[in-house]
Amino acid sequence: MKIDYIHLLILLFCFLTTISGAETKTPNIVLILADDLGWSDVGYQGADLIETPHIDALAKSGATFSNAYAMPVCTPSRAALLTGKHAARLHMTIWSEGALKGPTSRKLLQAESLHDLPHAETSLAKHLQQRGYLTALVGKWHLGNAGHFPETHGFDVNVGGNHWGAPQTFFWPYSGSGFYGNEFRYVPGLPFGNDGEYLTDRLTDEALKVIDRAGEQPFFLYLAHYAPHIPVEAKAEDIAYFTKKLKPAMHHQNATYAAMVKSLDDSVGRIVEHLEEKGMTDNTILIFASDNGGYIGIDRKSKQSVATTNNYPLRSGKGSCYEGGIRVPLIVKWPGVTTAGTSISEPVIITDIFHTLARAAKFDLANEFPNDGVDLRPLLLGGKTKLERDALYFHFPHYYATTTPVSAVLAGKWKLLKYFEDERLELYDLEEDPTESNNVAARYPEETKLLLAKLQDWLKKSESNLPKRNPNSK
Repeated sequence: MKIDYIHLLILLFCFLTTISGAETKTPNIVLILADDLGWSDVGYQGADLIETPHIDALAKSGATFSNAYAMPVCTPSRAALLTGKHAARLHMTIWSEGALKGPTSRKLLQAESLHDLPHAETSLAKHLQQRGYLTALVGKWHLGNAGHFPETHGFDVNVGGNHWGAPQTFFWPYSGSGFYGNEFRYVPGLPFGNDGEYLTDRLTDEALKVIDRAGEQPFFLYLAHYAPHIPVEAKAEDIAYFTKKLKPAMHHQNATYAAMVKSLDDSVGRIVEHLEEKGMTDNTILIFASDNGGYIGIDRKSKQSVATTNNYPLRSGKGSCYEGGIRVPLIVKWPGVTTAGTSISEPVIITDIFHTLARAAKFDLANEFPNDGVDLRPLLLGGKTKLERDALYFHFPHYYATTTPVSAVLAGKWKLLKYFEDERLELYDLEEDPTESNNVAARYPEETKLLLAKLQDWLKKSESNLPKRNPNSK
């Protein structure tokens, strides 16, 4: 009888050791970032023309955030994502090329913004590389010149990343000039393609190679798609499908854009399937997000006659601090942490991804600036529905087709926007007015005053660069 007890204790010890080992096993991380994908450009959030069955399936298997936010444009979001710091604090508040020279004929001169992500910043990739991860960027970089390319910020592998924010074309050889002027553009690291080969598909091929090459080594795969950024180009058979489906009453009217998103969705499906085939699903954190709201302009160079996308029911789009410019899709699937089908309404921001993954990889950071980013695990685990953070902030001190220089603060149901040209204030109750149609600043002067003070205090503490009066403007 004693022998049986001894055997039982041995078995129990082995079992507990196995469980403990499973819990401490270093997780793989796959971060898929879309470029200019709007909040309502995915099926699970109400897209009509656009179809995203694979993204929707990922949403059902993980946790979705209905109020996730990014910066108004691409470079600031990417810098914030990789450093955990707000773009305003980094002084990277416009896309890289836009930082070189702003308009000189407007009322204001845009705020100064860095072209390159400083090497003084330790990126998520660098942290993970130092902890034994294979780190790979596949796709868009857009965070500086060759001296600041991914390899200088902790990435072992760089396929497709350079200083440009978009390709000349989405079809092989992904190079040429004309769309963005006379400059010759190319996507590096993608040789030996074939006529008709599509960039989103090819980048996915390269991402699968990274997973295969990692072997037993934990890996961080940052798959930063160029899609669905302009130029609006897609495969002919997909365009034909969505053209046939298109109806006048739909909010989305661009069949080619819908076809671009289909290829993006197919990419997500291929990544998920590959992880399953290799038995990596249970030890891989998978995150899907977008870098800003959907681009609502007309891509005339691609001979489009309709808007690229429509962020309905949200107001405006890329570049603005209205909801259509900054609210984005966000899905997290984390085995052992997330519960399938969870929907989280607490507002979160793109920097939170960094701080959450930092905890997952067991490097804890003393965060001096909690409003820049926090760990989302309390929400993902379901133990809390609120974060210990009083507001989210946005800063775009530049001009764009959708906006003049602006900053904004979101606190609870209230959102305040301050425009720098005329000091105009706009206040919206997002619970009552999610479309931001009714400016109630005059009706609620106390709320307006409090939020303005909060915003100004944040701008000062974050040492944000501000636009200046143009001495040559009337």
